[in-house]
Amino acid sequence: MKPSLLILIHLSETSLARIESAFDITYAPDDASRAAAIAQHGGTFRAVLTNGTTGLTEAEIDQMPQVGFVSALGAGYENIAVDHARGRGIAVANGAGTNDNCVADHAFALLLAVVRDLPQLDTATRQGAWRDNLPMRPNVSGKRLGILGLGHIGQKVARRGAGFDMELGYHNRKPREGEQLRYFDSVTDLAQWCDFLVVTTVGGAGTKHLVNQAVLEALGPQGFLVNVSRGSVVDTAALAAALNGGQIAGAALDVYEGEPHAPAGLIGLQNVVLTPHTAGRSPEAVTAAVDNFLANAERHFAGEAVLTPV
Repeated sequence: MKPSLLILIHLSETSLARIESAFDITYAPDDASRAAAIAQHGGTFRAVLTNGTTGLTEAEIDQMPQVGFVSALGAGYENIAVDHARGRGIAVANGAGTNDNCVADHAFALLLAVVRDLPQLDTATRQGAWRDNLPMRPNVSGKRLGILGLGHIGQKVARRGAGFDMELGYHNRKPREGEQLRYFDSVTDLAQWCDFLVVTTVGGAGTKHLVNQAVLEALGPQGFLVNVSRGSVVDTAALAAALNGGQIAGAALDVYEGEPHAPAGLIGLQNVVLTPHTAGRSPEAVTAAVDNFLANAERHFAGEAVLTPV
């Protein structure tokens, strides 16, 4: 008999079919179906598949006494009650490493788009404009790239930056052992040094509004911000003020506070590029994430340690 799995996130039919080969699934990707599934069948679930944004609360965990395995499909797990799950003896895993290249690719696409002003150039070209009547935009190559959060994704961003002959620096809570890139003790110091600040740190309470007014002021009127981590890391009100006041040159965001609704204060600005939290989404990344989930689940139900524990 296949174990019972509660799925709390949107998945394609292909992904659902693959997971259904190993599990008896209950698909509840919205608030109403989620609440109903837990209320009616909470006692039967042995595993839960979610993600960092959707999460899983302490109260929900307590309504599912047979759950022994919880997994985030992607790398993020900030809204999963991890400590509470561990206290219940539940194994918690994530999809670390499954979409790193996709996110790093998207981060550089955003950086190129906002620095070179590609959305506005596209619009102008379609309206019949020619280059002589448009402002010149700065290079990306040869500039200073600051990376906030040098984890797996941050390291992939750094590799792409090296391909653009950029000077590289980073800030973590502490330096990475053996890392040769220049380390900065604070986000403000990193922002003051770099031309482009790319945010790839984890979400959660510990990084909420880590990029604030002081950091944006340090980045300066020629500086650009890119965020592919979590919307909560950047103070949206401070960012809107900085963009409107010319404190920074531009921003490109794949994530933002209040998702799925884009911040009203940013939508009308021409020096902003927005995408709807798609940096980690590609056919290759989703396939790898589902592969990773199934491998972790197989190991857990065989009594073995998972491959990517949180």
